Amino acid sequence: MKRMPVALLIMFLAATTQTFAQSNPFDMSPERPAVEPSIELPEGTDEGQPTSEPGADASSPAAVGGGPDGFRRYIIPFSALSLTGEVDERAWSMYLTPAQAQSAATLNFGYQNAIVIAPEASSLSVFVNGELVGEGPIKASGTAETRSYALPAGLLRAGSNDIRFRVQQHHRTDCTIESTYELWTEIAPETAFISFADAQSAAFASVDDIRAVGLDDRGHTQFNLVVPGMQQPSRAAGLMRLAQGLALRGHMPAQRVILSEGLPELGKPGELTVIAGTVDEVSPLLPSLPDGAASGSVAAFVRDGETNAPVLVLSGPDWPAVQAAIEAIAEPMDRPSNVPRDVINTERWLLPETPVVAGNTRLRFSELGVETSEFTGRRFRSRFSVAVPSDFYADAYGEATILLDAAYTETVRPGSRIDIYVNGNIASTVPFDSATGGILRHLPINVTMRHFKPGPNLIELEAVLLTEQDKACAPGAPASTDPRFALFDTSELHMPNFARIGRRPNLAAMSGAAAPYRNSAGLIPLFIDRADADTLSAAATFLARLAVAGGRPIAVEMIASPLAAGTRNALFIGTLPELPKTVLTQVGIDPSRQMSWGSAQAVGRGADTQKAIDEWQTRLSGGAWRTQITALQDWVKQEFDISLSSLRILPQEQSDFVPPETATLLLAQGANPTDDATWTLVAAPSAKQLSDGVSALADIDQWREIAGHISTYEPATNAVKVVPVANFSFVQTRPASFGNYRLIIANWLSSNILFYAVLLVTLSVLLGLATSSMLSRLGRRP
Repeated sequence: MKRMPVALLIMFLAATTQTFAQSNPFDMSPERPAVEPSIELPEGTDEGQPTSEPGADASSPAAVGGGPDGFRRYIIPFSALSLTGEVDERAWSMYLTPAQAQSAATLNFGYQNAIVIAPEASSLSVFVNGELVGEGPIKASGTAETRSYALPAGLLRAGSNDIRFRVQQHHRTDCTIESTYELWTEIAPETAFISFADAQSAAFASVDDIRAVGLDDRGHTQFNLVVPGMQQPSRAAGLMRLAQGLALRGHMPAQRVILSEGLPELGKPGELTVIAGTVDEVSPLLPSLPDGAASGSVAAFVRDGETNAPVLVLSGPDWPAVQAAIEAIAEPMDRPSNVPRDVINTERWLLPETPVVAGNTRLRFSELGVETSEFTGRRFRSRFSVAVPSDFYADAYGEATILLDAAYTETVRPGSRIDIYVNGNIASTVPFDSATGGILRHLPINVTMRHFKPGPNLIELEAVLLTEQDKACAPGAPASTDPRFALFDTSELHMPNFARIGRRPNLAAMSGAAAPYRNSAGLIPLFIDRADADTLSAAATFLARLAVAGGRPIAVEMIASPLAAGTRNALFIGTLPELPKTVLTQVGIDPSRQMSWGSAQAVGRGADTQKAIDEWQTRLSGGAWRTQITALQDWVKQEFDISLSSLRILPQEQSDFVPPETATLLLAQGANPTDDATWTLVAAPSAKQLSDGVSALADIDQWREIAGHISTYEPATNAVKVVPVANFSFVQTRPASFGNYRLIIANWLSSNILFYAVLLVTLSVLLGLATSSMLSRLGRRP
């Protein structure tokens, strides 16, 4: 093993003290020598794989970053990070405590790429706070390669730090547009971390440091709430508020809350343990208590001497004192319920923060994080995010406009085009019709808002460039360095005024903006079927995710019966067999499956039933005709966006939903019995499946898929299935105005084209009759 640099060794010897939140710091257990960390390489990579630093070894302290006294923080907030195409980048931020920002640090990661990438013309760059910290060729097609970059002193700062990975990739042999889809570089989250030389910087000094909870090697974050008296009903509401306060401070993309009565294993990355209880309850869990706990409310960090992990203690002589400590965590996160947000905080997984567009607005690309770029390849791609409010209602007629400032050279042949995608769906295509190149100044590109949904929306701009040079694709020819296309940050996105009215049910509004619960000024009734660890964990995780979506904690009131909800928006969380039938009926779940969902017998019956249906379908002589009709319906829907639901005059009746046996969790929404409030149900066959299912949905990638009337989660495929809304009611969300009603009517008629056609014909007939009558009175005959 290579020797540690002398300067780094001196720094290790100097880092021997630590300051804690309480006046009298203590250890939870005796000290023991720390174990030297080692980098986890992707499968097929040897420990001796060379890094980007000459002479460095992937298993040496320099590569790991700090030797036996250091610690690491994982940096990738995704379960997988893949950079694709000829140019691509991802940017997000991570929070550092003041002690971490001052420590010597090294950024480490391992990557692997497609074999078709030409290393001499491809590069992988890493930026921290806008400064290039490392760059090198992409050359790990055979086995994974690790890279380590020492971060300059003063580069890291206390608070948010921006991290950006960027690639430029070139194909070895192929010059077609299709070949650009074969280019990829993957960075394994378990190999990407910042290692800090000062082990003492792992400790937290104040509640503000909760933001530095970080990630594990899969991009997940977990809050362990240790509450000895958690099964007491009077404490549930306070624990739900604590979970939301922690989640809003951490604000990570995949956060899970686990409640238990005993201490979990400490020191795991991406986890924070919080002990909440009275002095008598928490004393057996700690060697000593923070100063003042016996006489008043205390919210302070202590250190586990064995793992050096921070542990947050919320305690006091009685539960009201503990509740006051909980408020110290949650109250600073409160926001007025009636004040709309200007931005949605997405910086931990997407930079910059996402602006909220509530009406007629123009945003420059520079405000959306899109920089001026010159491109030499064949398929250019750029992305940004904008959000719309929860009462957005313009998915049938509305159009946004991109005012594009760009340029392309005469080498770009006609047939090239610009495609606009919204949330992964094609929304607009504009061809290049000039054979001599040109400069586009505020070229209007209409973008249908059909694929917009409440909350953040990802908009991607893709330029597909065809040239004679690429058509020839001479073997061994060097990659062109002459720009073919340029995108300027003076381009703008224009969002017009659109209809604003809520709909019930609408799970997309709940997942995107926590509607209607975020805007409720009073307490939200919360029904939990039982106060066991799994059910409470599921409820805490769900509310934590809802609070992050809404940007504020949601105050809840525990209820024992649906009748106690009255006319308020309510939440119901539990196992399906234990939930009241009234709730199932209101949200459209078949009550007959309440006891059988998830049972072995039900699985067998479901398979037999599906088999019988398939057999009868093949027996019927008209089966082929029905298949053709279904294919025709699908074609009309795809080409003209016309479905049978849009050809109905009367609303379609929503049949009771039967949960599939492949699903282990369902979310359903409907009206309360008096049709003046929204009820949302979160249910699973068992408490364990409830906890695991909600934890899976709390990942931002799964959470934003929730929509429609009912959404189910299937663990086998890790997929969310959506049951569309067949019949909904409007919910007034803003003062009445003629302009808004006009837009609402326009969108409704666009969604119900048969009604629009009948209305148009009726008005035409009435106009003809009125004209004929008027002419008759004037003594003229038509």
